[in-house]
Amino acid sequence: MKYLIGTLLILSGFLTTKAASVDTIAIFSKAMHRSIKCVVVTPDSYKDKAKQRYPVVYILHGYSGNYADYVKKIAAVPAMADVYQEILVFPDGGFSSWYFDSPVDSAMRFETYVGKEIPAWIDQHYRTKAARQYRAITGLSMGGHGALYLAIRHQETFGAAGSMSGGVDFRPFPNNWDLALRLGAYKEHAENWDKNVVVNQLSGLKNDSLSLIIDCGVKDFFIDVNRQLHQRLLEQGISHDYIERPGEHNWDYWSNSIMYQLFYFNRFFGRQ
Repeated sequence: MKYLIGTLLILSGFLTTKAASVDTIAIFSKAMHRSIKCVVVTPDSYKDKAKQRYPVVYILHGYSGNYADYVKKIAAVPAMADVYQEILVFPDGGFSSWYFDSPVDSAMRFETYVGKEIPAWIDQHYRTKAARQYRAITGLSMGGHGALYLAIRHQETFGAAGSMSGGVDFRPFPNNWDLALRLGAYKEHAENWDKNVVVNQLSGLKNDSLSLIIDCGVKDFFIDVNRQLHQRLLEQGISHDYIERPGEHNWDYWSNSIMYQLFYFNRFFGRQ
C-alpha cells in the first residue's frame, strides 16, 4: 500500500502536464460477424515516441455495463496510462456475455472475441509489446469472471490477470444476470455451467504460469465464492495475491480496486 501511495504522489506533478488520449473505436469480430465498440487509452508519450512500444492492460466491464463504463465512472483511470506508460483497452463484452462462447447461442462468442480477436487487432494497429509477458487482463463482477476465465484458457496471450468482485462461481445464482440465456437452465444444462466457471478452470494452471491478483469486498455477495477460489488456489499451490477489504459491490469499491490492480500489473511488466 505504501509503495502505491508513494508512486502516485511522485507522479502527481507529472500528470498535471500530461494528457492520455481516450479514443472510441470499433473492432470487427469474425466470430460474431459484427463490429463492436471499444475504448483505447494511450499515454501522452504515444504521440511523440514513434519507436516506443507499450504493455497493454485489458479491462472488462460487468453485467449490464459497456466499453465506456470505466472512463465515465472513474475519472482517474485514463491518467494511469501516463503514470505507468501502458495502453489501456476497454472491450465491450455485451450486456451479459460473461465472456465465454455460449454453448446455446452461437451469436454470443465473447471468449473468441475478447480472448483472441481483440488482442490480435490491438497488436496490429497499436505499438504494443506483443508478447504475453506484456499483456494483463482484469475486470469487475462479470468482468472479473471473464478476466480470470480468459487468462487461464489463453495463457499464450496473457501473462497476468486480476479480478475485482468477480463472479468466479456463478452456480449459486442460477436465476440471475441472464446466465440461463447463455448456458441453458441450470437444472437441464448443469454441465454447461460446470464447464464455464472459473473455479473449474484451475486444472489448467501451474504455479507461476499466470501472475494473479484477486480482490473482493467483505460485504460483497460474491465474497464466499472468492474465498472458495482463494482456498482452491492455495490447495493447488498456485501463487496469487488475494485481498479482502471493507466494501460492497459498487463503483466506490472498484474505483479503489482498479488502482491496486494497475499497480500490480505495472510491477509484473517491470519484472520482464
